Amino acid sequence: MITPTAKIAMYRQMLLIRRLEERVAEMYGEQQIGGFTHLYIGQEAVAVGAISALNHDDYVIGTYRDHGHFLARGGDPNKFMAELFGRDTGSCRGKGGSMHLADVEHYFYGGTGIVGGSMPIASGLALACSYRGDDRIVMSFFGDGATNQGVWHEALNFAKLWNLPVIFVCENNFYGIGTGVRLSSALTEVHKKASGYGMPGYEVNGMDVLEVRRQCDEVVKMVRAGSGPALIEARCYRYQGHSMTDPGRYRARAEEELWRKRDPIPRLAKTLVAERVVDEERLRALEQEVERICDEAVEFAASSPEPPLSALYDHVFSERHPSDPHA
Repeated sequence: MITPTAKIAMYRQMLLIRRLEERVAEMYGEQQIGGFTHLYIGQEAVAVGAISALNHDDYVIGTYRDHGHFLARGGDPNKFMAELFGRDTGSCRGKGGSMHLADVEHYFYGGTGIVGGSMPIASGLALACSYRGDDRIVMSFFGDGATNQGVWHEALNFAKLWNLPVIFVCENNFYGIGTGVRLSSALTEVHKKASGYGMPGYEVNGMDVLEVRRQCDEVVKMVRAGSGPALIEARCYRYQGHSMTDPGRYRARAEEELWRKRDPIPRLAKTLVAERVVDEERLRALEQEVERICDEAVEFAASSPEPPLSALYDHVFSERHPSDPHA
């Protein structure tokens, strides 16, 4: 059962991700943010619903569209914005940028600019959990385009071969950059691909955070108990183009309008009001709180210093000796 408190927390988290992403778009337009930037707007229910089902010390690893995962895992909004600004106060000291956010303190092991690149890392983290014999699990996020990469097959095969505690979450937004999934994948029902590796596959409505949470609660419990890896396909939709430079003209207007009617944030707000968990006044208060956090994040990033030139040489090589047991 999802408690009223948990529902409110999920609503606030989705709203925070949405509003921060909108600020990112604004700052990109003002050239405060540069480079490749992939917004998560529309997909908030997947990260929030799935990650909220985990323990605080379970591992999470994302993709190049990693803003939502970083924030849903508890990442600091100030450090988030500063990282995108390329500032020394960012989560990766300004060196990672949009595609390589990381927060080891919250067990978020980062995004990756390589399609599907996070999946073998997830299997490796799960192997570590297995070796240690603890009850921690790994959750790996990726898009539908990654399921046609060779590394996808290797990661899933390895995970099942060793019966590892990892959940692969496919955020199927139906487009790999501008190519529709029907034009790139012989099997468009991604969850069915799990059967090729002898693991269970589940399909969930990625526009409904409560449905995502319920499904993930079940799968997390099963994997943590030692059943081995599992695959979840969350069907969702990104409202923006692939990246900030993509106008998204390959999508029909009617399609976009249909998915916007399924927006997960107003959907949950309507449910909370109907169930008398909150009233309109509480929703307005949450909106104001989130707007204040966003204002502070932008101000923090803009006033933060850029990394010194000497930082180019930091964190390049490890000084630990190979024989060091803590290396």
